[in-house]
Amino acid sequence: MANPGLEMKPFHFKQFSLFHHNSTMKIGTDTILLSAWCDVDNTKKILDIGTGCGIIALLMASRTDAIIDAIELDKNSVNEASGNFINSKFANRLNIIHDDFVNFANKTSHKYELIISNPPFFSNDLNSPTLSRNSARHIANLNHNNLCIGVKKVLVSEGRFCLVMPYEIANEFIVTAFNHGLHLHKKQLVNPKPGSKPNRINMEFRFGFPTDVLIDEITLRNDDNQHSSQYKELVQEFLVSI
Repeated sequence: MANPGLEMKPFHFKQFSLFHHNSTMKIGTDTILLSAWCDVDNTKKILDIGTGCGIIALLMASRTDAIIDAIELDKNSVNEASGNFINSKFANRLNIIHDDFVNFANKTSHKYELIISNPPFFSNDLNSPTLSRNSARHIANLNHNNLCIGVKKVLVSEGRFCLVMPYEIANEFIVTAFNHGLHLHKKQLVNPKPGSKPNRINMEFRFGFPTDVLIDEITLRNDDNQHSSQYKELVQEFLVSI
């Protein structure tokens, strides 16, 4: 819990600032890296599933001219994201939607060229002591099967679905996506340090079979714990200092 005696200060990016103190998901490396890595070419409408404080939606707005819908179930996160959107120069292109994604996908007529998400994934980990964080971090309201069902409904035929996931459960998700006609097109293996095994993977899915899966790899930090040149190059358009 934040110290009530300390003033909350926004986190500054090059093109916007935002608060993340009241949201289920805070600003982190996973979301920044995914937002920098994903292909945003020819996108008119983007959907951010589980926006939290709105970080991915804002980063997508900074990279494109697209209209961005950001869906979030947690009310505190919705309020914080809404404020962050209103206070940004991208306010006229950002829409916050307070809803469950499964419900939204079942009723909406909207279609998207790009769907992006840092989804709940810690299904077998320890539950968080707070309900709202549990709902965001664990597969409570949105399991992988329902996520793929919803994406299939609202993604255009030539669209892209990008997400980040722990490396150890990625193959399980790839199989689930395949069963819904979503096929892995490219992936990025994320290594914490040189010589370490990947602990995260960024993935892009599309309809139809790719001829080959495109693979790249990134190491986040050097042995001295400083950010690697790879990471700096990828996120330099976002961060004020790195």
